Amino acid sequence: MYLLLVFLPLLGSLQAGLLGRFLGARGAAIVTTGCVAMSALLSGLAFYEVALSGSVCTAPLSNWFSSEMFDAGWGFYFDTLTVVMLVVITSVSSLVHLYGISYMSHDPHVPRFMSYLSIFTFFMIMLVTSDNFLQLFFGWEGVGLASYLLINFWFTRLQASKASIKAMLMNRIGDIGLALGIMALFSQCQTVKFAPAFACAPFLSDTPFLFCNMELDGLTTAAILLFVGCIGKSAQLGLHTWLPDAMEGPTPVSALIHAATMVTAGVFLIARCSPIFEHAPIALAVVACLGGMTCFFAATTGLVQNDIKRVIAYSTCSQLGYMVFASGLSQYSVGVFHLVNHAFFKALLFLGAGSVIHALSNEQDMRKMGGVVQLLPFTYSMMLIGSLSLVGFPFLTGFYSKDVILEAAYATYTISGNIAYWLGSVCVAMTAYYSFRLIFLSFLAPTNAHKTALQHAHDAPLLMGAPLIILAFGSIFLGYLGKDMMIGLGTDFWGNSLYVLPQNLVLLESEYIPQSQKLLPLVSTLVGGFLAYLFNYPLAFAEKGYRIKTRLVGRKLYTLFNKRWFFDKVYNDFIGQRALDFGYTTSWKKLDKGCFEVIGPYGVAQTFPIWSRHISRLQSGVIYHYAVIMLLGLTLAITLVAMWDMLEVFIDPRFYFLFLITFLFSTVPGEQASASKATSPS
Repeated sequence: MYLLLVFLPLLGSLQAGLLGRFLGARGAAIVTTGCVAMSALLSGLAFYEVALSGSVCTAPLSNWFSSEMFDAGWGFYFDTLTVVMLVVITSVSSLVHLYGISYMSHDPHVPRFMSYLSIFTFFMIMLVTSDNFLQLFFGWEGVGLASYLLINFWFTRLQASKASIKAMLMNRIGDIGLALGIMALFSQCQTVKFAPAFACAPFLSDTPFLFCNMELDGLTTAAILLFVGCIGKSAQLGLHTWLPDAMEGPTPVSALIHAATMVTAGVFLIARCSPIFEHAPIALAVVACLGGMTCFFAATTGLVQNDIKRVIAYSTCSQLGYMVFASGLSQYSVGVFHLVNHAFFKALLFLGAGSVIHALSNEQDMRKMGGVVQLLPFTYSMMLIGSLSLVGFPFLTGFYSKDVILEAAYATYTISGNIAYWLGSVCVAMTAYYSFRLIFLSFLAPTNAHKTALQHAHDAPLLMGAPLIILAFGSIFLGYLGKDMMIGLGTDFWGNSLYVLPQNLVLLESEYIPQSQKLLPLVSTLVGGFLAYLFNYPLAFAEKGYRIKTRLVGRKLYTLFNKRWFFDKVYNDFIGQRALDFGYTTSWKKLDKGCFEVIGPYGVAQTFPIWSRHISRLQSGVIYHYAVIMLLGLTLAITLVAMWDMLEVFIDPRFYFLFLITFLFSTVPGEQASASKATSPS
C-alpha cells in the first residue's frame, strides 16, 4: 500500500506524458486525476494507521550508493509528520487536477500539463517520505524541475520563460546551501540517514568544524546551511523574488506550488530536522528572525499590488514567514498545523482567483474588475470564505493556528521571540487589509471591467466548482477538528517525529498570557478590514486614500512597497549587471580577445615561426608516426624517472633548462635563410 501510494502519481504522469497522443486530452486527464485521487485515498488509510494508531512504518526499497562508510539507499519512512504532509499533498493535488480539467479544457496541450502536475506531486511525495538526506535531495531537485516545467508551460510567452529561469536560479542558490549542509552533516556523522544523524546531534553541539577556512560550531553551521535551502524553496527574505513571478504559469499550477507542494518543502525540512535545530540555538534564532522579517516584508508588499494572483502570492510568502518563525521558536507542531490549514484556504483562494480570471476573459488586474458579485455569486462566496480564513476570523481554520503562533511567540521570552511576535502582530492588520481590499476591488466596488468581459462573464462550471466546495469545507472546519489533536496540551499525536527540548515547550505558558494579548489579533483584523473598506469601497474615502498616496511620504512609501522594496532592482543592477559586465568586458574582451590571443595565436606562433613549422611537421596524419612518437616519449619518460638519481650525480639539472632554450632558439643557417626568403616581399 505504501509503495503504491508513492508511485501512483509517477505512473499517471508517465502514461499521460508518453501515451498522451493516444489517450487524448480527456483520457490523460482521467488517468492522472484517478492515480492522484487513489494516492490521496491511500494517504488517508496511512494517516489512520500511522498517525491515529501510532504504527510507524519503514519500507526499504533497494540500494543506491554503497561505498565503504557511505551508504544511501532508496527507502521510505512513514511517521506522523510524513503522513500529515501526504494527506495535504495528495488531497490538494487531486482537487487541483480535477479543477485543471475544466480550466485547461481549451488548451491544446492538456496531456503535457496533466503529466507535469502528476510528476510534481510524485517528487513532493518522494521528498516527504524519504528516510535519508540524499533521497530528500532527489525529491527537492525534482520539485524544482517540475516547477520550472509548469511555470514555463506556456513557453512561447517571454515573461513565463523569464519567470521559470528566475525560479530555477533562485532555487539553485538555496540548493547549494542544502547540499553543503548535507555534506557538513556527513563529514561529522559519517551518514546521510536521518535516524543516526539525529542521534549524533546532541554530541555534535560545540564541536569545532572548519568551513571556508574558518573554525565554526559544526552543528550550527550544518543547521544554517540546511536553512539556506529552506530560504530558497520556501521563499524567505533574500531568495523570495521567484515566488510572485511564478504567477506566469496557469492558475492551477499557482495553487499547487503555493498551497501543497514546493513552498511547504522548506517548512517540512525544518520540522524533519528538529533534533538538529534544537541543539543549535543560534540557528533557531536566525530562523525565527528571518521568518518574522519575511512575514513583515511580504505583508507590506501585498498591500499595494494590483494583480489578483500577485496579492495572493505575497500572502503566501507572509504566511510562510509565520510558519518559519513558529518553527524557529521550537513550535514545530504549530508551524506544521498552520501549514496544513494554510494549504486548504490558500488553494481555495488561488482556485477562486482562477475562476474570476476565467470568467472575465483572463483579466488579472483588480482595478479592471469590480461589481461582479451578482454575476459570480458562487465564486464570491468561496473567495470570501478563503479570505476570512486567511485573516484569522474567529472559528474558521486560520484562526486556530495563526493566533496560537502569536501567543507562543509572546510567551517565548527571547529577543528572537519578541522580534517575531511584534512583526507578526503588525502583519495581522496588513493581512486583513489586503485580503478585504481584494474582495472589495474584485467583487463589490463599482465596476471598471470591460463590457465585453462582463458580457461573457459566467460562474464556475461543475468541475471547477466541486473542488472549491471541498476546499471551503476544509477552510471552515479543519482548524476546529484538528487543533486539539495536533497542538492540544498533552497530545502525543506527533510522537517522535518532532523533537523539542523541555525548556522550549511554551504552549502551556501561552495559555496564561494576558487576555488583551489574546484579543490583539482579532482587533488588528477588524481594524485592517475597516481600513480596507474606507480606502477601497466608498468613493469619498477612496479619493482621500489617493491624496495620501500622492503626497511626498505616501508616494515614496507606495513606490517602495509597489516595487517590492527594490529587491529585484538591487539584484539586477548590483549582481546581474555586474556579472554580465564582467563576462563581456573582462572575460571576453580583455582575456579571450586580448591576453589569450596575444599570448596564443598572435603571440607564440608569430614569435617562433621556425619552431612552430618544425613541430607542425610531426603532425603527418599517419597513425603509426604518432604511435612511434608516443612510444619514444614514454620510453624517455620512464628512463628519466628510473635513472633520475644517477643523472643528478653526473649532470647539473640546470643544463636541462639551457638545453631547452637552445633547442627553441637555435635554427639551421640554411633553414633560416629559406625562412627569411619566404617572409621577404617579392
